[in-house]
Amino acid sequence: MTINLTPQESEQMFHDSMCNVFGTGYHEGYGLELTYSKKDYESAKTKLTSPCWEDVLLQILKDGGKLTLVDLECDGEYTKSITLEDVHQKVCKTPLKFLMDVIEETGDVETSDVIIQTVFYDDIIFG
Repeated sequence: MTINLTPQESEQMFHDSMCNVFGTGYHEGYGLELTYSKKDYESAKTKLTSPCWEDVLLQILKDGGKLTLVDLECDGEYTKSITLEDVHQKVCKTPLKFLMDVIEETGDVETSDVIIQTVFYDDIIFG
């Protein structure tokens, strides 16, 4: 069984996952750091009214920029960049159990972590 998501649904799930994973520092336990162009960040921020950090990150993607997870512990083995197209194509590839948790509003940080890993790595690498 697959779940088809609209681009907007994919973006919302990814945004919520960023809030849970990056906003709480959960990803730091894996030795990962989220990076992006400072210029892209400043440009994206000006397009939003009272944005939170994750709003700006999503706007960077909408503007054609990219986000990169940098591997700080394994010599770059897990350093990966994504674009908005990756979000649209890969959120729906998250294992069904976790997508259902989001749809049923029973997800937690693990759910969000699996979505983030699926988008960046096409797999669950950590945890």
